[in-house]
Amino acid sequence: MRHWAMNGSWIIRRALIGTAAVLAALIFMAAMLAVAVDAGYLNGPFIRFLSVHTGRPIQIDGPLEARIFSFHPRIVAERVTIGNPSWVPAGVTAQIGKMSLRIDLPRPGHSFDIERLEMQSATLHLMRDSKGRANWQSSDPAQGGGGTLPIIRSLSMQNAHVDLDDALRHLQFEGIVSAHDLSDARGAPPLRIEGSGQLNGRAAAFEITGDPLAGVSRQKPYNFSFAERSSGSRLTGGGFLLRPFHFDALDTTFEAAGADLKDLYYLTGVSLVNTGTYRISGKISRRGTHTTFSDLSVDSGQSDVRGEVSIESSSGRPKLDADLHSQFLRMSDLGLRAAGREPEAGTPLLLSNAMLSLEAVRHGDAIAKYHALRVEVGHESLRMVAARMSIDHGILTVEPLAADILGGKLTAHVRLDATGDVPPVDVDLRFVDLQLGRFDRKGKGDPPVEGLLRARVNVTGRGTSIHQVAATANGTVTAVLPHGTVRDSLAELAGIDLRGLGLMLTKNERETGVRCGVASFQARQGILTAQSLVVDTDPVLITGEGVVHLDSEALDLEFRGHPKHAQLLRVRAPILVRGTLANPSIDVQARHAVAQAAEAVALGVVLTPLAAVLAFVDPGLAKDADCAGLLAAADAVGVRRDALTSAR
Repeated sequence: MRHWAMNGSWIIRRALIGTAAVLAALIFMAAMLAVAVDAGYLNGPFIRFLSVHTGRPIQIDGPLEARIFSFHPRIVAERVTIGNPSWVPAGVTAQIGKMSLRIDLPRPGHSFDIERLEMQSATLHLMRDSKGRANWQSSDPAQGGGGTLPIIRSLSMQNAHVDLDDALRHLQFEGIVSAHDLSDARGAPPLRIEGSGQLNGRAAAFEITGDPLAGVSRQKPYNFSFAERSSGSRLTGGGFLLRPFHFDALDTTFEAAGADLKDLYYLTGVSLVNTGTYRISGKISRRGTHTTFSDLSVDSGQSDVRGEVSIESSSGRPKLDADLHSQFLRMSDLGLRAAGREPEAGTPLLLSNAMLSLEAVRHGDAIAKYHALRVEVGHESLRMVAARMSIDHGILTVEPLAADILGGKLTAHVRLDATGDVPPVDVDLRFVDLQLGRFDRKGKGDPPVEGLLRARVNVTGRGTSIHQVAATANGTVTAVLPHGTVRDSLAELAGIDLRGLGLMLTKNERETGVRCGVASFQARQGILTAQSLVVDTDPVLITGEGVVHLDSEALDLEFRGHPKHAQLLRVRAPILVRGTLANPSIDVQARHAVAQAAEAVALGVVLTPLAAVLAFVDPGLAKDADCAGLLAAADAVGVRRDALTSAR
């Protein structure tokens, strides 16, 4: 027993001695390793270690000082190049003349933090693609987000050259950026980030102020405020990140004002329409890939828009959902003219030239609802406007749009294909029971024409504004007045007799019935050519011809009266309608008498297509008593025309 005891004691002593020797050797090796690392003998393996653990290539071409065996390791390196991670195209993220990094290692009660980061002579090449993959993320977003960034307790980066290409936010920046929180006698200072340069092609400057980095905690929000200036616009706001250095969850408010709403593109990357002086405000809430703009308020000129917009970008193709409304929207507050950027001075246009952004239509899909109490288009107003718009892979559809106008109803269907450079547009508008007596007019008293008008516009065109589409339109534009009244003076003016002129001079307002009035135009490349222009009144059958140039909105129409009863002192002269859609003018031009045969032929040409015209607007109009009478007259005139033509 004593022998075994002695042997066991000897074995234990040898084991202890061996263990002590191994520990001593390990301590010696660790000490030597620390000395070797500090002396720079193991720079290569250390750099490779950093590259593997950061997921991006790192190259150090200058001196490297690394003190790593500490709870607060410190690394100082010169001429550092950091490459892009694997989830974005190969390239360089940063080139730094000198970088100093002090780390607080994780231990009980402490997370992994960066105590101090200093960069001198830095150039940062930042990029993010349209799917949200960025070279500043710490891990592949496809594997579950952009990674957890460490908290930086102190930061100094003076006059760094920064270029940013952000396809997701449509932002491109090139300029100088500084970030610092230098300590002073007042204690922990706030973080300040300042920059200036070219943002989306325009000179811009910005400042961001945040909570002191020294007091940042992962358990409480990080507050910040910001201000940006560019192209006459200023954007300000403030809010907080729900977690420090996590930009996928934030709440903020913002305000912006400037000379043209479209200039906000140079600050935000969001493409909007041209306006005059504007003011916009709202709230932004972001949770991962879902962003909501609430309490939106936009004012420009006399127009206002309110509502909410949300964007979901998880699929890589943003999906927008908007619900907007207005008390009053004036089309003249939109477009280049409202912004004072009309290329050439000219006659004011009735049709808006406010342009739709094709990039915005192509960028994502959308469903938007819009309501307005009143929308002013030229001299007329639409009331109780309701519209639904959708965008599906570059195809924009407005279906339907409904509104009250002149006591009647408007319905519209629009389709725009933005997949090409110049988008084709299909437009189908229907007007029912417009009260002509409510048309805007300058004179007082009863209106010269009254009745319920029906109309239809069915055209195709190309462009990104109402004016561009009209200027290239092909199709049909037709209006029908089944019943109505017109003042004697206006009806007989087309026949030009002294009695009619006398009624005009004495402002006599006796009424004459309108049995049926038809105006039908064929559109070809933006030129409306009259196919049927006829108004059947008690004393006179009025016919017309001519064209309307939608590009310039110029009118070139001629109306002629055909009295139904013999009249003394009658002068056969046309009424000329000139000017523009916004400002028409009426003139009388005396001409030589027209031969009766030629007149009959002309009447036949004007009247014969009426059946098809009426059916285009409303199939029931052909059965209307008065319009049916006009159709019968058209048949009679056609027979008479054929007879006269044969006789000749």
